[in-house]
Amino acid sequence: MTVSVVLFTSDLRLHDQPALRAALDATDAVVPLFVRDDAVAEAGFTAPNRAAFLADCLTDLDRSLRERGGRLVVRSGDLVEEVCRVATEADADEVHLAEGVSAFARRREERLRAALEAGGRRLFVHEGVTTAVAPGAVTPASSDHFAVFTPYFRKWSGQHPRRPLGAPRAVRVPDGVGSEEIPARREVRGASAGLAAGGESEGRDRFTAWLRRDAGAYEDQHDDLAGDATSRLSAHLHFGTLSPAELVHRAGRKEGPGPAAFVRQLCWRDFHHQVLAARPDASHADYRPREDRWRTGRDAARETDAWREGRTGYPIVDAAMRQLAHEGWMHNRGRLLTASFLTKTLYVDWRTGADHFLSLLVDGDIANNQMNWQWVAGTGTDTRPHRVLNPVRQAHRHDPDGAYVRRWVPELAGVEGRAVHEPWKLTGPGRAAADYPEPLVDLAEGLARFRQARRRE
Repeated sequence: MTVSVVLFTSDLRLHDQPALRAALDATDAVVPLFVRDDAVAEAGFTAPNRAAFLADCLTDLDRSLRERGGRLVVRSGDLVEEVCRVATEADADEVHLAEGVSAFARRREERLRAALEAGGRRLFVHEGVTTAVAPGAVTPASSDHFAVFTPYFRKWSGQHPRRPLGAPRAVRVPDGVGSEEIPARREVRGASAGLAAGGESEGRDRFTAWLRRDAGAYEDQHDDLAGDATSRLSAHLHFGTLSPAELVHRAGRKEGPGPAAFVRQLCWRDFHHQVLAARPDASHADYRPREDRWRTGRDAARETDAWREGRTGYPIVDAAMRQLAHEGWMHNRGRLLTASFLTKTLYVDWRTGADHFLSLLVDGDIANNQMNWQWVAGTGTDTRPHRVLNPVRQAHRHDPDGAYVRRWVPELAGVEGRAVHEPWKLTGPGRAAADYPEPLVDLAEGLARFRQARRRE
């Protein structure tokens, strides 16, 4: 009997799973393996929200495999050592793995390949598993990647993503390969109270319901903070419980501007992955340096703490930060506003904000988190790097009646209408009754400071 190992990483699903399908086609039996990599924890990337969501994903994946006669093998330790150990136990000739784009993923892949080849085994790395179009599949004539989204989107849209694969009907797993217990969400401490459930089954149900009910209005309503009309699929994309290629395929079958706008957002995700694949250092270094001398010191630290806690005095910013703390997720418009406020109004290093987001976001993805933070900070791929989002104007535009603010900033729940966005203008008993801070900084002063720092004045 021939055996292969399928190493699951950010592709925790059975539907449209090219690595699994290739292994099943190549050998008589497979070992579906997930390794709780010590290096991930040592890098500080095992945040409670992602650990809890991951536990859901692994539980669901194991259940789905058992329905097909298989099971999930879970190990902990050094990933390369554990994969080689499992391959030896199963007498497997090959290992299948989805391609990663980060520097960490690439180094790990190189180590794994060398170790397997030393033992006479082969590693097969599959492209286009965690993205709709593989990084590097479309490039401009003069570079190894696109640095501007619009031309990338045009070329990306001309591609024809592979047709999604169905889930296998049967998965045969050899005997004699031991596994740890599947981790459970209840074992994770410190997860956000409102954290959503994970797993492929949950993700597929959520996407099907959203596509049927809300996709048609997505173009008009995806920036409506209170309406919350986004798909909320980002965590499922990060963990790979849903296939980007399948989402593009299914959304593309529906007509109208809503599904088209959703597909464009999936393209943004691919865009950031191809940037990071080409420039791995962008995970921690400015993609386009602006000679910034970010604020440090006691005042900057105090203001940054207030930003983290949702106590900036700007209700729309504070509402979004409190949503992040409670759900481990934040509306995309809120992400833009809070990031702009930190990096441009407070003029604090984007890495400080990116690190805080990664400590809480269940969808905390290096490519999307870091490259979006750089985009907002003006050190990334934004073609208007010095734009500054005014939180008050943005609040009036994207939360016109204040419902989002009142939901997340209960101190202001009694303030009616648009006045909730500028509580410092309240007078008399209304202002006295609101236990809410004064603004950290005057917006005009913050703007002037930023422009001076960027030599725009």
